[in-house]
Amino acid sequence: MTPVQDDGVTAGPTVLRIRLGAQLRRLRESKRIGRDEAGYEIRASGSKISRMELGRVSFKQRDIADLLTLYGVTDPQERETLLTMARQANTPSWWQEFNDVLAPWFQSYLGLESAASLIRTYEVQFVPGLLQTAEYAQAVITLGHPDVSEEQLRRRIEVRRARQAILNHPDAPQLWAVIDEAALRRPIGGAAVMRLQLEALIKASIQPNVRLQVIPFTSGGHAAAGGPFTILRFPEPELPDVVYLEQLTSALYLDKRDDVEQYTTAMEHVCIEAEPPHRTEDILRQIVQEFGGSRV
Repeated sequence: MTPVQDDGVTAGPTVLRIRLGAQLRRLRESKRIGRDEAGYEIRASGSKISRMELGRVSFKQRDIADLLTLYGVTDPQERETLLTMARQANTPSWWQEFNDVLAPWFQSYLGLESAASLIRTYEVQFVPGLLQTAEYAQAVITLGHPDVSEEQLRRRIEVRRARQAILNHPDAPQLWAVIDEAALRRPIGGAAVMRLQLEALIKASIQPNVRLQVIPFTSGGHAAAGGPFTILRFPEPELPDVVYLEQLTSALYLDKRDDVEQYTTAMEHVCIEAEPPHRTEDILRQIVQEFGGSRV
């Protein structure tokens, strides 16, 4: 078997966990060992093995070493490569300092978002978080958390701004956002806040790694009418696309092929029904005028 290449210098902890989990699954299945048997080997349950193989928990060095022995991995270099991946996968991420204002299920999304090479998102109610201004983000956060303290509000806005930094990295992901016209006309935070937000979207729309489309009211019903969703794609070919569905107090992460294909088809349909990207700037400027003019 070809050893897993250790490129942890560039891959984030979330991707490393997913990659290591996938490798452990392949090793286990090649030996026809069940999850319960593997769990027994590390004094745990089969469900923990499942979570490890999905990259949803941190790794203990002893557990990885014991599993590698069980799976017959004896080559010193291969063992060290996988153990190094486990150590790097446990490296704290920047958002962990915001544990007091971030739910665990959203921290999982931040890990995937920071590792993605392509982010395709469909929004019906709000401007996507990666494109929100501080003023708009404050209004959105206050709507969802009316009792939030000033300090918590400040820290939540800081998380939004830290997320947006990925769009300016040398290896920035491609962001393809399709926004319903209703989200652009809904005066979140008032007319002045919306005008600034729309002006920011105009600037974002001309970035080389950002593609914006607007679904006009005239399009009627469309394939993604069920609600907003995001599809994340990663540069590592062994990692499947992940569909992210955010709910009020939790989120769903779908990576089964049938689920991903269904959402990918829905995304393709809304992209077709939306105005083409070259029309976006004109549409935004027209809406800006309705909110009192533009300085862009």
